[in-house]
Amino acid sequence: MSGVPFVVDPDPDPELAEAGRRLFAGPVDFLLSAPELHHLPPADRIEVCFAGRSNVGKSSLINALTGRKSMARASNTPGRTQALNFFALGDRLRLVDLPGYGYAEAPVKLVEQWQATLRGYLAGRPTLRRVFLLIDGRHGAKTVDHEIMDLLDRSAVPFQAVLTKADKPGAGALDKVAEKLKADLARHPAAYPEILTTSSQKHEGLERVRAAVAGLLEL
Repeated sequence: MSGVPFVVDPDPDPELAEAGRRLFAGPVDFLLSAPELHHLPPADRIEVCFAGRSNVGKSSLINALTGRKSMARASNTPGRTQALNFFALGDRLRLVDLPGYGYAEAPVKLVEQWQATLRGYLAGRPTLRRVFLLIDGRHGAKTVDHEIMDLLDRSAVPFQAVLTKADKPGAGALDKVAEKLKADLARHPAAYPEILTTSSQKHEGLERVRAAVAGLLEL
């Protein structure tokens, strides 16, 4: 995908926006937690996952997308999500909340186990259609984010950057982060050329994320 201009917050196709609304307004059920790869459910349907540094807001975004306050367990403690959490959206799609990578308040060996499971899933799940890679809108991509991007490049797994906490920085500051992220992503061939900005607290940008997920069912 390298060489394709990156755009920020393109307007979604109205039909996909409506399909995304219906998808996330329908049944969303917790399926299981997989602390290790052998606990994964059968790879028998499309999956999308949400990945990002610890405390970037993955669980909060999933809760906002589904309109359910406690669908995914959110915490102010970095590293609290300790397993891959699978949710069924109807009978065609699974949504996966991954453990945060980077900092975690846990014993080193346990953190290493989480990271090995996360990387194993990202590199080898045949039904994984896209990774939504969450980047803190206040800070932009860090070294550990690029390490995950490199893994996805090597594994030929498409990923799409989602700037979270977009309500925190001022508009000018967010624009600078987005411009820097465009340049960062241009070095990664697996990067999808659309960047989405979101605020779970203010429910901004959710329609675009839902439409992007719904679009994967049409491929």
